[in-house]
Amino acid sequence: MHYITKTFILLFSLVFFAGCTLHSENSSDKDSDKSDSIVTTNTSTKEIAEGVATKKSNFVDAIEYDEKMMHMVNGDTTGHWPVTSDHYPLDGAILPFKRIVAFYGNMYSKNMGALGEYPPKEMWRMLKAEVEAWQAADPETPVIPAIHYIAATAQPTPLKGNTYNMRMPHHQIDSALVIAKMEDAIMFLDIQVGHSTVLNETSALEKYLKMPHVHLGIDPEFSMKDGSVPGKRIGTFDAEDINIVTEYLAQLVRDNNLPPKILIVHRFTQGMVTNYKNIKLRPEVQIVMDMDGWGAPQLKYSTYERYIRKEPVQFTGFKIFYKNDLKRPPHRLLTPTEVMNLKPRPIYIQYQ
Repeated sequence: MHYITKTFILLFSLVFFAGCTLHSENSSDKDSDKSDSIVTTNTSTKEIAEGVATKKSNFVDAIEYDEKMMHMVNGDTTGHWPVTSDHYPLDGAILPFKRIVAFYGNMYSKNMGALGEYPPKEMWRMLKAEVEAWQAADPETPVIPAIHYIAATAQPTPLKGNTYNMRMPHHQIDSALVIAKMEDAIMFLDIQVGHSTVLNETSALEKYLKMPHVHLGIDPEFSMKDGSVPGKRIGTFDAEDINIVTEYLAQLVRDNNLPPKILIVHRFTQGMVTNYKNIKLRPEVQIVMDMDGWGAPQLKYSTYERYIRKEPVQFTGFKIFYKNDLKRPPHRLLTPTEVMNLKPRPIYIQYQ
């Protein structure tokens, strides 16, 4: 296909899907009032002692890790938090020692997030201001910036291979890496699989994921297992899909002597993640379940409570939409101080 024609299709598709990524939390969700029984996952004194006794030199300091986890839990009394694991994370883990504040977007579209909407210098001025605000809201947890780039976008047409997604060219990903390097930020590459598979799209980014500062995000909203066109309905990932990704990342960490990878999983409905209790925790990978819905403060609180807090995996995230969160009364964004009152406190913050 001629280059100009291909570029036109890409720009048209990204504009089309900009509206899809700015989704509504009010999408119909028949399972929204259902909740699985929750097992108590509090860390006992015995478990902590055993963890300290068996800690190896290549794992994080167990005592500091447990202290940071309890700070993140923020007095939660449900018994769901903190989530226990057979192993502490490998040395070099970012979470829960630091909070991440990220700007999300795509270089081809001004409508998919702040990352593509503003020139790099202006974007960094805004992001650094947000980092300072989050640091003030929780002085005990250092805050680091991140660039969260959509590296594979869902599409309304089949395209090559009938995948209904488009991988961004490497020169665009490289540009995002350069922007991250401007302020020594970490990097997330996000994938919307469409009709492809999460393993295919993750492995396509392997050369980047071998870099110690590059991490991964996956978006169930655009995983169309039923064959639907992306954007027509909300997609899903099962625990099996997430386990496939974390095993792949864990192998990269082991083979390349990397610090642990972070996996962001976006979620704003019950059906977007199924069988969460079967998600495996690994010392090489840290999993963040990110509250990805937009709306008024109370609606966002409710989504966080129902799908993130009540279905614990490991860590939590919270997304703020500069534009869509203003659409409904009281027409304002949640402040860092307000979000820090949540139980548990989100350790990953994303702005779109």
